[in-house]
Amino acid sequence: MWNGIWVDCSPGGGRGWDFDRDFMGWFGGGRRGRGGPFRGGRMFEQGDLKYVILQLLGEKPRHGYEIIKALEERFGGMYSPSAGTVYPTLTLLEDMGYARVSVEEGGKKIYSITDEGRAYLAQNRSAVDDIFDRIAELGSTFLSDAVMDVNRAMKDVAQAAYRGAPRVFRDKEAVTKIRETLDRAAKDIEAIVRESRERNQTQTS
Repeated sequence: MWNGIWVDCSPGGGRGWDFDRDFMGWFGGGRRGRGGPFRGGRMFEQGDLKYVILQLLGEKPRHGYEIIKALEERFGGMYSPSAGTVYPTLTLLEDMGYARVSVEEGGKKIYSITDEGRAYLAQNRSAVDDIFDRIAELGSTFLSDAVMDVNRAMKDVAQAAYRGAPRVFRDKEAVTKIRETLDRAAKDIEAIVRESRERNQTQTS
């Protein structure tokens, strides 16, 4: 959950996260093959992060943590890449000659784009723009009124289920009824989502 928004996800290591495969498949669409740039349940397809970081360096020189913060802001606060993915990518860009690093007073490293890096971005402009369009779409979707309405409803359900704890959870009959109610709700929601997905597929085919 980010900023009060519930998403089926699991920790991917460090501060990075893996997203639900069905969700990311929906978001990826089909513009770049199977699932777009965010396929297989991960936020970025292998190799895409170098485009993203290079684009951010093209805007202005940045420290590694500033890159992480900038991406977090682009995603509306609901995703933040791990240092374990950002810094190795910066090293890769430096090795490729697309970025340079300088050491500031105090020992902090700041990264900037090279002329070769700008040329590389220009050569891959379509891919870069596609990735950032999807980032903007994802961020705006999670901050939409529709998602917030669903999130509030889920919060109400959670509060209702746990309001009587721990006393109610010693009542086996009550626990059984709560579980059965939640199971029915989950199945109903799955059916609604499936029907919506089928309608969208029909409309786009």
